[in-house]
Amino acid sequence: MTALLEADDITKIFGSGVGRRIETVALRDFSFRIETTRPLITGVVGESGSGKSTMARLLLGLETPTKGAVRYRGADLRRLNNDQRAAFRREVQAVFQDPFESFNSFYKVDHMLETPIRKFRLARSKGEAHQLILNVLSAVGLRPEETLGRFPHQLSGGQRQRVMVARALLLNPKLIIADEPVSMIDASLRATVLTALRKLRDDFGISLVYITHDLTTAFQICDDIIVLYRGYVAEVGDVTKVVKDPKHPYTQLLVSSIPRPDPDRQWSEEPTPSALAGQANPNQGCLFAARCPHAFEPCLRSIPQLYRTDARRAATCYLHQDSPTLALDQMDELLMAASGEMQPQPAHPAAEVSA
Repeated sequence: MTALLEADDITKIFGSGVGRRIETVALRDFSFRIETTRPLITGVVGESGSGKSTMARLLLGLETPTKGAVRYRGADLRRLNNDQRAAFRREVQAVFQDPFESFNSFYKVDHMLETPIRKFRLARSKGEAHQLILNVLSAVGLRPEETLGRFPHQLSGGQRQRVMVARALLLNPKLIIADEPVSMIDASLRATVLTALRKLRDDFGISLVYITHDLTTAFQICDDIIVLYRGYVAEVGDVTKVVKDPKHPYTQLLVSSIPRPDPDRQWSEEPTPSALAGQANPNQGCLFAARCPHAFEPCLRSIPQLYRTDARRAATCYLHQDSPTLALDQMDELLMAASGEMQPQPAHPAAEVSA
């Protein structure tokens, strides 16, 4: 079956500098498929500079890969015709980090929601368009009477972000790519946005790629997770397995940095690198070797393969070299639902208009 969206061995390199060109590899040899058979929430986590946002922009067609290709229903994003591109823009939506920057402050919220309805001809009349807006606002937990008719600055950050989720929902997408959607929202409001995102999967059968540096929120809403380090996959698999029992030293570092409500617990410092870590070459061997407390000789020679440590998880680490290897383009085997059949998908809010 042709995937809805597929990243096929993509690498993105940015160049900088005057005279002497300096290259930065933002994402390397990354493969990923999003099917339409079962809606899932896949988390992509990592510290700043790990390649998360670059991956999102490549999947959305906002950046072009240096190597490899991103394909929508089998067609390269760079070669879509007008009809294919319109379908892609409708089926693959985005929710970005700063909800305020997504609004034009001169327009009321109504304008933000009416524009896609008009552009994609989602309604046959003004009354039908208004009813559709009411439906999607209610679907993300917003009261239309408290939202419509207001300017962006009159809404809270959580409300603005949920308006962006509602806007995406208007188009009945198959996939939403959410890039740090709660990082600029007060902690007290994050739950409302996370609930709205989870509702997209549970109630409307929409898959999500949830990009964040926060393992805590990823653990709360994701089914599977991909841990990136310097543009490379460090660990991948079932979110519960990865967070509760991380196999890669970098994932272990991320998990140990999660704040816990224990006054007797000392704030965790990064573990001391091994004796050989000081010999690590940034352009050769494991990318995490210079920071790794377990680095040994193989780590200095080449980047490790992805080793399948169990049925639902794999790690790019020589500590697991006795495990079977898994090609990066076979990660889909791990990013599948753990069990059970897909639940019937309820009708999209648009169906309520014509019912």
